[in-house]
Amino acid sequence: MDFVLQSTAPGSNARAGLITTGHGTIETPIFMPVGTLGSVKAVHQHELRDDVKAQIILGNTYHLYLRPGIDILEKAGGLHKFNGWDRPILTDSGGYQVFSLAANRKLTEEGAWFRSHIDGSKHLFTPESVVDIERSIGADIMMALDECPPGTADMDYARKSLRLTQRWLERGWKRYKETEGLYGYSQAYFPIVQGVVYPQLRRDAAKHVADLGADGNAIGGLAVGEPTEVMYEMIEVVNEILPADKPRYLMGVGTPANILEAIDRGVDMMDCVMPTRNGRNGMLFTAHGVMNMRNRKWADDFSPIQEDGPSYVDRAYSKAYLRHLFIADEILAMQIASIHNLAFYLWLVGEARKHILAGDFKVWKTGMVERVTRRL
Repeated sequence: MDFVLQSTAPGSNARAGLITTGHGTIETPIFMPVGTLGSVKAVHQHELRDDVKAQIILGNTYHLYLRPGIDILEKAGGLHKFNGWDRPILTDSGGYQVFSLAANRKLTEEGAWFRSHIDGSKHLFTPESVVDIERSIGADIMMALDECPPGTADMDYARKSLRLTQRWLERGWKRYKETEGLYGYSQAYFPIVQGVVYPQLRRDAAKHVADLGADGNAIGGLAVGEPTEVMYEMIEVVNEILPADKPRYLMGVGTPANILEAIDRGVDMMDCVMPTRNGRNGMLFTAHGVMNMRNRKWADDFSPIQEDGPSYVDRAYSKAYLRHLFIADEILAMQIASIHNLAFYLWLVGEARKHILAGDFKVWKTGMVERVTRRL
């Protein structure tokens, strides 16, 4: 993997760059749709390419390991061949999913024991086995196994958790360096900075991660219960240390405003289930604000979903029609809303990139944050 930093915006840490992988080039800053099970819910691959204009999508190691299973993925030739996506893929390590199981998992120095949410069977993820699994999946970018403590964790727990994550990282990094991809292209391996909301822990974690010299680095453990302003503070603390010549990935964030604020603080890559999950429940994000399509006010509004500016879905769909589909529990409603929201997110980061390159990002971002947070 290769990263070229093209520009930094005046008065901001916002960056524009290019990431080159074995499955194509990614223009940053970038938003990555989440395809946990090898698919982005309610969205066809051709819609991701042509309508959403996604440049990279995510898969999840935990879910893909359990179903369809690594044997199937290897027989298929990797996830790209299995799901027909010919652009880059990033895989989470599955750590967040394992640790969200709470009562059904146990952490040890060896790794994370957990029971499948599908059939209750018992499994062990180690730093080494996760590297092997991600090799089999064939992701262009693989994530290290880590523990993601809650945003409310106290200092003692946060410190112990971080030390475990760091020891796991050393083992995972060693396994990564000892192994090669299975399908004829290189795979990058991103360490993850943890440390909850404690600046010194975050600094220690960022220094440890930066010293490895990986192709890119991730910031985890945010947007998990801490106040938004604290999240922004932690991003700033970490990005003062993470190398500027490597892409920075903020995991699991967030709203359109969160994304713009993260870009302003030097983040290059982001992902979140919000555009699809909220879309399936009737929430649409637009350049003018947020709409709840189940509201009565849209029942006889026959104007296009997006009246002016960028159009993310076919303008033939009116607000009234989309509301009707949601009220009637039609599957098409979820599909339209998911495509719309994803396309808006990709448009938003694309516009951010244009303004970074033009040199007026800071002014544009201030106005856009006010617009995208309105309730329509």
